[in-house]
Amino acid sequence: MNSEKLLIHLELKQGYNKVFDRGEHNMALTAFGVIQLAAGSSYRASTGECEVALVLLGGRCAVRGEAFDFAEVGARRNVFDGRPHTVYLPRRTAYEIAAVTDADIAYNASPATRDTAKPCVITPEMTRELTLGRDNFTRKATIMIDETFDSEHFYIGEGMIPSGNWSGYPPHRHDVDNPPEEIDMEETYFYRFNPPQGFGIQKVYTSDGRIDETYTVRNNDTVAIAEGYHPLCGAPGYEMYYLWTMAGRVNRGLISAKDPQHGWVK
Repeated sequence: MNSEKLLIHLELKQGYNKVFDRGEHNMALTAFGVIQLAAGSSYRASTGECEVALVLLGGRCAVRGEAFDFAEVGARRNVFDGRPHTVYLPRRTAYEIAAVTDADIAYNASPATRDTAKPCVITPEMTRELTLGRDNFTRKATIMIDETFDSEHFYIGEGMIPSGNWSGYPPHRHDVDNPPEEIDMEETYFYRFNPPQGFGIQKVYTSDGRIDETYTVRNNDTVAIAEGYHPLCGAPGYEMYYLWTMAGRVNRGLISAKDPQHGWVK
């Protein structure tokens, strides 16, 4: 498999920056992009037949539409400056984003066959934080949308990996719906680094060898993970951030199957 089918580079510009649309890179339930707005500018769109989650990567903005007006969303300067604000919008919702300061927003969309939660803001205080792993695979996860939230497909969070550490380890996958052992969810990873010239290594592989890819990931790179085990690590000296958006076909949750070769590493 050509690595470019999973790894997507992005040169950010003002407005909406497409990373991939649903149906590309074998992603059946997810579209992903980044909206970059200068202070005083705005962006208008409609969710159409999708539910949408807007994660404030940095800056402040207002998000408005019929019957909702979130006057000021966002507090952190960048992804390394605290937990995020997230705006959730159900299907068939027209909205406008007006930048109060320069703003950087991750756009996540997934098809919706029903009416889900009403437009709302998930504040940093409403998120939950987990510390996972041990030794050199310790990392923190902040969860904004989980299985208790009225979304059809989304399970969204952020990972923060200290200098030189691993994440997604032991290697895990969520390819088949077999609860409570495993849940079928595709996943998107979007990366940033501190300092920004940093890099990390992302691996995606299947047990049968159909997929066996290793990528160098840098600032604003995205990896689309429709299937497979997907461990990653950051280069020493750099703090590594990734936004992870999972979309469950039937169920949602932090339930995955470990690679049996490495599952002994607890």
